[in-house]
Amino acid sequence: MSRRAPRLLTAALAVAALALGGCAEKTTDTPAPSGGASTAATFPVTVGSLTLEQRPEKIVSLSPTATEMLFAIGAGPQVTAADDNSNHPAEAPRTDLSGFQPNAEAIAAKDPDLVVIASDRNKVVDQLTKLKIPVFLTPAAVTLDDTYRQLTELGTLTGHPTEAADVVTGMKDDIAKIVADLPQRAEKLTYFHELSPDLYTATSKTFIGSLYTLVGLENIADPADADGESGGYPQLSEEIIVEANPDFVFLADTKCCQQSVETVQARPGWATITAVQENQIVALDDDIASRWGPRVVDLLRTIIDATAKVPA
Repeated sequence: MSRRAPRLLTAALAVAALALGGCAEKTTDTPAPSGGASTAATFPVTVGSLTLEQRPEKIVSLSPTATEMLFAIGAGPQVTAADDNSNHPAEAPRTDLSGFQPNAEAIAAKDPDLVVIASDRNKVVDQLTKLKIPVFLTPAAVTLDDTYRQLTELGTLTGHPTEAADVVTGMKDDIAKIVADLPQRAEKLTYFHELSPDLYTATSKTFIGSLYTLVGLENIADPADADGESGGYPQLSEEIIVEANPDFVFLADTKCCQQSVETVQARPGWATITAVQENQIVALDDDIASRWGPRVVDLLRTIIDATAKVPA
């Protein structure tokens, strides 16, 4: 990943985020006991190299996506502290802890029995391990399968395997349904996904890019990263974008950089772009467009709703 990508995806892939609306859980199995744990949960459990002897009751989440996942699978009551970017759901116990500059002492002060992080910044994993605090990594997803896997693993670790399985099934069913209704087009619609006003973007190799591919759109940025040097996050020039003439411009910098339909329309030289001429500039929620949790279903719906207005 490029050096610039993590900063740009603080609100958008942090990387937050490849998380929307949250899937409703389908509780077709035996109801969970009053303590909130799934009846299928037994401990100890092992995921990868991490073994938990008992269900964690004081979880610290340093990833906005992980926070959304934990609440979606019913483990929200076990989350006692979340990082400063964990703004969804509203009841998440947001603190001044940082996932980008994690401080082991500040984390330890929360007395957690499990810490969930998206990346090992400041070598925090080693620091917390020395303090005998279990740590679980949930790195930025590259595919939807990564999302499903992380939900399943968190369900196992928190004592909510059944609930996690229901969320995954719900996501898969919802995505299959909305993708099945896509119109058949003779030519693919093209798009530019904007991460910042200085025209950093994401290619089809990234998680967000894979969602656009899923709905049949063609990414104008792919040729700019043919050699892979930008890690999927190249910076385009205005000339390249104008020449590529995308049918759609999707803005994932509406919160962090105050970009909007109006600011794009006012950019010099952009008046000739189809997306501008046809009013096909779509303002996304930065958070939803940067996280890879359950709300990706909502993001897909937003993309599909926007493109469905173009006749097949």
